[in-house]
Amino acid sequence: MKVAVTSTGPGLDSPLDQRFGRARHLLVIDLPQRTVTPIDNQAGMGAAQGAGIQAAQTLIDHKAEALITGHCGPKAFRALRAANIDVYLAGEGSVADALDRFEAGDLALSAAADVDSHW
Repeated sequence: MKVAVTSTGPGLDSPLDQRFGRARHLLVIDLPQRTVTPIDNQAGMGAAQGAGIQAAQTLIDHKAEALITGHCGPKAFRALRAANIDVYLAGEGSVADALDRFEAGDLALSAAADVDSHW
């Protein structure tokens, strides 16, 4: 299974980035081996608008099946759900911590976006 996690850095020990579309890195991780494919999201960080939808398309292109992030806006959430990518919200901690909680079933599946649209 491929799980995407928003991150401030390119590795499993990096802190979880609370932003989806404007996260510094998007990590696509093959479970259970935890093989990491880091994606630099510099373009999304500086986008005037559409960062969430752009990040969602990146995850679709990398065939992610789930996303772990801190917050997800409505447009990105709709795009992810349309592509059958489940969204899980996690608080502070490292990417590895978030994956541990995901694999243990301790992260709840999000039913809706948890922040308002920026535009």
